[in-house]
Amino acid sequence: MLKRVVATTSLFLLTAFLTATAQAPVCAQRFGPPAGAAQQGGRDPGQPPEPPRVPQGTPNVHVLSHIPLPGMANLEIEQELSRPYAYVSAHRCGFQTIDLKDPTKARVIHSWMIENPELHVGSALDGRYAKVKGRYLYIQSFEFQTSGPDGPLGAIVFDVTGLPDSTKVKETARIYTPEYPRGFHSIYAYKHSDGSALLLAALPYVGPYTYIYDLSKLMGGDTTGALVGKIPRPDTASSASMSSKYPGYHDFYVHYDVAKGRDLFYGAGLSGYYVFDMTDIKNPKLVTRVFGVAGMDVAHTFTPDPTGRYAVTEMEYSSAPLRIFDLKPDGKEEAALVTRPIGAWTPNYHGEPHNHEVRWPYVFVSGYREGLQVFNFMDPTNPYTVGYHRPDGGSTWGVDVRNADGLIVTSDRTGFWAYKLDGFDGWNGHQWGMPNISSAQDWDNGPEGVKKPAKVS
Repeated sequence: MLKRVVATTSLFLLTAFLTATAQAPVCAQRFGPPAGAAQQGGRDPGQPPEPPRVPQGTPNVHVLSHIPLPGMANLEIEQELSRPYAYVSAHRCGFQTIDLKDPTKARVIHSWMIENPELHVGSALDGRYAKVKGRYLYIQSFEFQTSGPDGPLGAIVFDVTGLPDSTKVKETARIYTPEYPRGFHSIYAYKHSDGSALLLAALPYVGPYTYIYDLSKLMGGDTTGALVGKIPRPDTASSASMSSKYPGYHDFYVHYDVAKGRDLFYGAGLSGYYVFDMTDIKNPKLVTRVFGVAGMDVAHTFTPDPTGRYAVTEMEYSSAPLRIFDLKPDGKEEAALVTRPIGAWTPNYHGEPHNHEVRWPYVFVSGYREGLQVFNFMDPTNPYTVGYHRPDGGSTWGVDVRNADGLIVTSDRTGFWAYKLDGFDGWNGHQWGMPNISSAQDWDNGPEGVKKPAKVS
């Protein structure tokens, strides 16, 4: 039975931030760089055009598979080898499920699209998987404008336990936020130290919070209690071009701080980056902020290393490098305020790195102009490129890594890609003298280092 989750604050309407183009179906429009961005240097059309790109890469990065698919956004790969599935958000209001049982022969085994897609203005944007009460879930976020249907729809939850049988994929819940129509730009699934399976959702353009949902309550039918917390964004007033207009978070990452036994939220809040202690979900506490940085505009992505000391950040303009900050200058405690990076990396001046995944000491980057890039930041003051592959015409959006075997997947305008990096056969933090902490969740046991056993989800 379909359930609807509705947050309980007042409803208001929002003027659309983006409008549909006349040249494409409304559900196929892109959020992010315009159609010509790949030729005009990302988001900054005032820069001179670069020469046409041709496919190229380093010999240590091998293409295993490429599936041509139109209009892709973010993607997510399951971490268990027994479940070789990746999910690619499609800007045509749906998602594709990819079978990677043989990574050299990747294939689409399931496709889903929202009802009446031609009426929707916006896109399916982000997706995450989780395991709750022995069931595998895929959560697809949406960002629809109020000029079409489903403006208040944030995400749809699917039970994908029955894969590879696509007929067993079932929709189980829809999450609505009528008080903040425009949907969820980013979502993140996290296994909390108290054992709960959480979904965090960003309302960047309309709401000054990241919402926290309890997936177990949602799946159990508790529609009123599923929204269990909110993380506010400090500094909602800013001179930054986008952050002065939009009060919420763009992107975020959550991990368990093994040294201090805390669940930490790392939020990119457009005008700055913020770390909150969310061990007590109902009472998050600000730990530190990265604010007032020279060149700060549109703080997009914020990912720490497994210890939480060094953080890789992205800003959403074409000439911006990925900046690296030391959040604990004394090596022990987070500074209350950080204003200067200690290092930076970019493939070139026009590269515009976009999303990234940290598997210390490596950072796997998807770039609007430079495809898949991998760099090493073992020395955060002097990061260097390890390898890359740049598809022909690919404005690469999303990237993910499977820890068990090191499989790398990306999504771009040409479709889905699977890669192998020589010497990277998997990742476990212990191999590097680090906590085994990354974006990959241990859904059965909870975070590493939790003093009392977490409840099995």
